[in-house]
Amino acid sequence: MPVAGQWIAKAKQLLERFAATQNSALDQAAKICAESIANDGLVYLFGTGHSRMAVEEMFPRYASYPGFHPLVELSTTFHTQVIGSNGQRQAMFIERVEGLGEIILRNFFFHSKDAFIVVSASGVTANSIEIAMGARKRGLPVIALTSVAQSMASAPLHSSGTRLLDHADIVIDLCTPPGDALVPIDGLPWPIGPASTVTGIAAINEIKVRTAELLAARGAMPPVLVSVPLVDPEESARLFDAAYDEHARRLAGRLHPSRPPLGEPYALQNAADRRVATRDDS
Repeated sequence: MPVAGQWIAKAKQLLERFAATQNSALDQAAKICAESIANDGLVYLFGTGHSRMAVEEMFPRYASYPGFHPLVELSTTFHTQVIGSNGQRQAMFIERVEGLGEIILRNFFFHSKDAFIVVSASGVTANSIEIAMGARKRGLPVIALTSVAQSMASAPLHSSGTRLLDHADIVIDLCTPPGDALVPIDGLPWPIGPASTVTGIAAINEIKVRTAELLAARGAMPPVLVSVPLVDPEESARLFDAAYDEHARRLAGRLHPSRPPLGEPYALQNAADRRVATRDDS
């Protein structure tokens, strides 16, 4: 059977299934994000491997806005080198290393109004699982973007025996099949053409626009990155600076070992302590 057009046709079907089944989860995710951003929090996004693309789609991109902060480790996402130094074998090894998630989180003071979006199509790699675990131990809500079918068909790789979806307050199912490929090829034993990027990017942009609608209704919308075809160059540059300045303002005082701003409630770094404290010098 000719394969021309099959991937596009199957991708369309996948998006239709995603839209038909994930609307409620997307609404819940947007509410969490809007509540966080409206209250001066940050929504952190984490992903390893090709999940980096979904993270970068959220911010910074034109037609996007601050309030979302990407957490992406170059050591687990630098795929174009393939072999040799910084090669793919190393990246795939590192994303399975237990303990690294907490080391990444240790770099930040987390505000009590923060939230997390963790992206992993497989849902079984240690880094993503531990980021979700660490966020929830700090009392922060976790939104997981994962393929439920792929995750349940895969053996857990973390020593806890758990998957990403076990540590999420909201699970958005990417609806992709085990193996992530869509198109069978005559003469080949395996299908070709991964699909998780399609619904991953769709999920991110649905969350983005639904969150913007809620923020606008509350009068809490941050500056938007607007490209030149929509506004003149001067206004585009002004909005660019405004958005980046706003992102810097929200991130100020959050990098450990810097201290959080006076009077700001933050999630304690002790992973076993779920209380929320307020820092002051009294």
